[in-house]
Amino acid sequence: MDASEIAKIAQIASALEVSGYPKPGNVHRTRDYDDMVFEDFIISGIVIGDAIREACTDVDVENPKLGKYILQAVAETDRWINNNTNLGIVMMITPIAVAAAISDSFDDIRENVKIVMGNTSVDDACDLYDAINIADAGGMGDQDEYDVASDSAKQELRDNNQTMYDVLKISAPWDMLAREMTSDMPAVFEIGYPTYHELKQEKTQNEACILTFLTILSQVPDTLISRKYGSDEALKVSMMVRDLLNLKDEPDFAERLKEFDDFLFNNKLNPGTTADLTAASIFVSYLKSNFE
Repeated sequence: MDASEIAKIAQIASALEVSGYPKPGNVHRTRDYDDMVFEDFIISGIVIGDAIREACTDVDVENPKLGKYILQAVAETDRWINNNTNLGIVMMITPIAVAAAISDSFDDIRENVKIVMGNTSVDDACDLYDAINIADAGGMGDQDEYDVASDSAKQELRDNNQTMYDVLKISAPWDMLAREMTSDMPAVFEIGYPTYHELKQEKTQNEACILTFLTILSQVPDTLISRKYGSDEALKVSMMVRDLLNLKDEPDFAERLKEFDDFLFNNKLNPGTTADLTAASIFVSYLKSNFE
């Protein structure tokens, strides 16, 4: 697929994800937070386009430089926005985008994600650490091993020949995005994308986004919540979402959804990882539609 087309789809997916409302516990078009607002995410989705397009142009499969383009997208976002609005989205979308660029059909993409992730380098790992530090994102790589906040972290990566895949594998037990990127993206390709792709045929784009978000969250406890409040709290939220989804055909579902959004917001329970997975799922769905 053409690099410019892939970049446009990445921008569209970013915009559609943040526009979904009321997307429980997250910034959306009718909910701002004190430190970031809806417009921040719209701008962020626009400005990643150049990096995604460049990443998908003349791809070297043996050295796809995923870290370079993740860093480039995050640095460009930082020029316009003072918050970490899209590190997770960029981390998820970049390997999928590059995989799409080297795929002859949609069915090749998932296998090619595995290939390009496996071909990441130590330079990619260092670039990813720089991106995380620019975004000031907590939780990934901030354990004892290869602490992203350590001044010597990148030298340790080089001394130990740790690729981006390697450091994400270390983070996988406590970070869902790292787990997705090192395990063929099951939440995106087996839960999120199929759900969204089917729903958008019969629902509004907004309804498809919200129900996809809820479906992912019901099956995959959010690791942003678990890092802040523990795995039990994250599981509790997922169980609440399962109960909510059972009522999706009830006439008062919209009211219940709004109440759940208020509950998460008031309790500072932010399923931000699920939002990133939702954006990636929308991205994959639109890639499929454009391959057909």
